[in-house]
Amino acid sequence: MNNTDLQAYLNKIGVTQQLDVSVDTLFALHNAQHRRLPFENFDIALGKGISTSEQDIIDKLVYHERGGYCFELNGLLLRVLQQVGFEARPLLGRVHLSGTPSGRTHQFTLVTLGDEKWIVDAGFGSNTPRSPLPFVLNQAIHTDIQTFRFVEDERVGYMLQVQSYDDESQWLDMYSMDFEHVFDGDIVCGNHFASTSPSSRFTSSRVATLVIDSGVITLANYTLKYRENDKAVVIDLAEGPEYLSALKEHFGIELDAEYQDLKPLPQL
Repeated sequence: MNNTDLQAYLNKIGVTQQLDVSVDTLFALHNAQHRRLPFENFDIALGKGISTSEQDIIDKLVYHERGGYCFELNGLLLRVLQQVGFEARPLLGRVHLSGTPSGRTHQFTLVTLGDEKWIVDAGFGSNTPRSPLPFVLNQAIHTDIQTFRFVEDERVGYMLQVQSYDDESQWLDMYSMDFEHVFDGDIVCGNHFASTSPSSRFTSSRVATLVIDSGVITLANYTLKYRENDKAVVIDLAEGPEYLSALKEHFGIELDAEYQDLKPLPQL
């Protein structure tokens, strides 16, 4: 990433403060990107696939009204942090939400500030941490409306868990990590599976997520949901041009395509 691309990125996400290598800057960049760039998989739904090339990610997310999924959103944030001067490197984790661990198909970022390690993730759908998380074990870590913790797991190294909204005594496994060095080829392989495998949720559904001040907007195929302050509003979207209009209205996503170009989904 060059300085021109960095400035275009900062203009897009609305960050005007002086940047330095500090916790304040780390939080500012993550929070601004997370609230401006949606999590979405519509290039997969259009049959275009996903590129992990640095310039392709920058072109799509910075210079067009698009978002992406973890390999794109966290790939972009990683390059920004490195350009600013942070000690940052990619990590790959196994997703555990279904109860059956995936392969290493989730990309996020490790930032080291002095003796502190931070997990920075702007691309895990509706469960994305709403701020960077300090890597400390067995302690509750609060964002504005979420609670997480890291615990050791002898099978996989470490597990990031989120506290259930319905039962504060219940902790749900999100994804695991082992801090192994990640090569570009590892990212290419993980992205290839996530964007092409019939067993990947991203090849059989349309998803989008965008954070709002006290909640989140999500799309799962035809179901649009606003969750805010423990209240939920559900809207069923119809097929056709109105669907694309809803993507723009609620998520800021502008597709250079017609509705019929999307892979068909089961009827309502």
